[in-house]
Amino acid sequence: MGALKWLVFLVFLNIHSQATAQSDFQVSVFSTTSKTVILRWSSYSGAASYKISAALSSSPSNPIAFVMFGPNTVMGSISSLSQDVAYIFTVEALNATGTVLNSASTQTSTAPDMMDPIKTVKPKDSKTLMVEFSPKTGATSYVIRVENTNGFFREDTTSSSPAEIMHLEPYTEYKLSIMAVNDAGRSQPSSPVAAKTVLPPPQLSTSSPSNDSIIVTWPPVAHAVLYTVSIYKFGLNTQEKYNTSNTNLTFSGLDAGSLYAIKSSAWDPEGREGEGSLYVNQTTRPPIPSSVSVSVVRSNNVAGLSVSWELSEDVYGTVEYHVTSDQNLNCNSTSSSCTLSPVGCGEVHTIHVTASNEAGPSHPSGPEFFITFPCPPESLTLVESPEGNCTLTWNTVPYADAYEAFVKKGDGGEATCNSTGNNCTYQCQCGYTYLMSVLAFNQAGSSPEGKILNYTTVPCCPESVSVSTVSTDTLEITWTASRRAELYQTRAADNSEVILCNDTAPVCALSDLSCDSSYTVVVTPCSEISGCNHACKSHTRDTAPCMPANLILNPKNSSIISVSWTANNRAANYTVSADGEDGRRTCTTSGNSCDITELPCGSSFEFSVTATSSAGQSLPSFSQSLETDPCCPGSLTVEQVTQAMSNVSWSHAKGAQSFITSLTSLRGHARCHTQDSHCLMGCITCGTNYTVTMEAFSTSGRVSNCTYQGFSSSPCCPSGIKLYMLASNSQRVYWRSTASSHSTLVEMVGTNNNYTCTASPGENSCDVENIQCGDMYRLVVAPLTPEGSKVLLCPHRLYSVTCIGSNIGTVIYRGKRSVN
Repeated sequence: MGALKWLVFLVFLNIHSQATAQSDFQVSVFSTTSKTVILRWSSYSGAASYKISAALSSSPSNPIAFVMFGPNTVMGSISSLSQDVAYIFTVEALNATGTVLNSASTQTSTAPDMMDPIKTVKPKDSKTLMVEFSPKTGATSYVIRVENTNGFFREDTTSSSPAEIMHLEPYTEYKLSIMAVNDAGRSQPSSPVAAKTVLPPPQLSTSSPSNDSIIVTWPPVAHAVLYTVSIYKFGLNTQEKYNTSNTNLTFSGLDAGSLYAIKSSAWDPEGREGEGSLYVNQTTRPPIPSSVSVSVVRSNNVAGLSVSWELSEDVYGTVEYHVTSDQNLNCNSTSSSCTLSPVGCGEVHTIHVTASNEAGPSHPSGPEFFITFPCPPESLTLVESPEGNCTLTWNTVPYADAYEAFVKKGDGGEATCNSTGNNCTYQCQCGYTYLMSVLAFNQAGSSPEGKILNYTTVPCCPESVSVSTVSTDTLEITWTASRRAELYQTRAADNSEVILCNDTAPVCALSDLSCDSSYTVVVTPCSEISGCNHACKSHTRDTAPCMPANLILNPKNSSIISVSWTANNRAANYTVSADGEDGRRTCTTSGNSCDITELPCGSSFEFSVTATSSAGQSLPSFSQSLETDPCCPGSLTVEQVTQAMSNVSWSHAKGAQSFITSLTSLRGHARCHTQDSHCLMGCITCGTNYTVTMEAFSTSGRVSNCTYQGFSSSPCCPSGIKLYMLASNSQRVYWRSTASSHSTLVEMVGTNNNYTCTASPGENSCDVENIQCGDMYRLVVAPLTPEGSKVLLCPHRLYSVTCIGSNIGTVIYRGKRSVN
């Protein structure tokens, strides 16, 4: 590296100098060595040359050296200076005549002189060298340069001797030189010395394949020709060393469960021992557990096997014990016992205990064989005998030596029975519940509680059984509840069917029974466990008669109905009921027909038949509806409206909806059909006697024929009426002759005067005398009734009678008017 580069490097190390100059001309120190100082200044306008002079700081007015530079130079050096001396440097800008145009000064010291070579270099480890050197007066620090032929170059700064040069490559040769440093810079490097690092430490891996040995392995170390391995046991002061050219070593005959420290180093071909490895701690595997014992323990109704063993003394660290069974159970512990859980009944276990530490597991202990408690007996069965004894049986189980049966009666009584077989007999009673269980025993203890056999003997027959009829096809049976009965089965049977009713209450209703049948009723108490008691007493009861069927209504007349039906009962009386809006009418018989009498007209009735026997009453038969004939109106009136038209009216008729009224004679008839209470009839012939009849119809079409007093139409009005003038102001009224037996009345009604005359039966004219002329007259010719009254239905005619003087002049016909 050139001198200029070193000067630049020193500037970057912040060698500071104080520059003093005029504001327009400045100078500064660029770099410094022990013999030379390089200065830098600003260009000055008009300068023909620059002069650098050096003087001791203690005598600034006495320059000891100077150097000149041309006008285009702004950096220059001054040499032949003394090391580590303070100088003041002045730069002057001169014109062509040598006159000073401007000047500037700065002060700095020279760097120390080159140091003596490094005294000693020793390896500290495979990556560190220890360097010793002689200190330099005036130096504030030192730079050690390290380099090798592989292109490695590095400079480390230190403040004193000795110094550590770290982070080097193992087994590598280096050249080292040193430089002194002060505020002005640093010296030239000293003459180099050579040094070589040692081999790196082996990277040890250890393991303990057994409880008395340790295997140490490591990767080969480059350039190593030999390895030294040392081992010592914690707690002892002895250490053993072994040399080997291999990369592994086995230590045997060690103590089980003990902690050992192992380290190693490699030797290079020059016979130098390399850096030692760090100590590696390795524990041997623990000793085999001894004195293993097994027992049964229980916790929260869960059984387990407690396995215990003796703990070894002087074992280093934590030892974990692993207990295994060939029944797929295991447990771990750091103490002297462990529980295998859960275990079942009737199991044979082969148990091993293995100790483990950080080195690995020991060999397992010798096998321990253990049989657990027996399983509870199964298939408990109870056989009940007629003598009141019950025999409890069960299946034998493996590994059981004896059995004990426990029997608890529902009233609190208890009994036990010991057996080496599979059965036990005790006394049992009807209607009680028994709880039974069996335990098996062996040397490990008793079996767990097995299934409890819950057995209930058949319940006793109920008492106070009562059978009653509640409807035509239903019997209600009640009784006193029997002990331990959970369900009652009520059975009713006749010759053709069986009806069942199951209920938990002491009451049952058997419905849908056959009518008019005799049933045998039995109440059987049952329980789900023990079944039913089929030895209970039966009871007999008849059901109500059957409902009469095929009801037929046969009207004998308008007020009597004959009712018949199909009688299908063994012995029964029958009641026929006719229900209408005005009450009920009945008749009773033991046969199959009966008459209902005195039924009113115009009424609707519902007919039904009910059968009655000692067992009760049947349902009423399906009803039949019947209407009696409608009533005839109580009164009927015929009023003639005109000679050919009459108005017929009548009173209310119960049950009648419509009417056909007829007027009948030999000369013809008239008829009307209406729902009203009146009717207007035409085509009436005058002077005719009519027969009056009526047909009254109900809504269902029933009809009553009604006959009333005959009706005679009014006499016929005369026709062909003409007026003839007579003397003395008289007029003769003439009409066509009829064979009527009635008298005829003639009326002439004027404004001021009225005139009448009467003709005897058979006559066809009548004279009206002394008529006043000059008036308008209304002429009516009408027959007289036998009672002498005038028929009012005849029309009138208008005539105008004129005067000739005081006598009648002309009679003028003005027209015909009908009756109002």
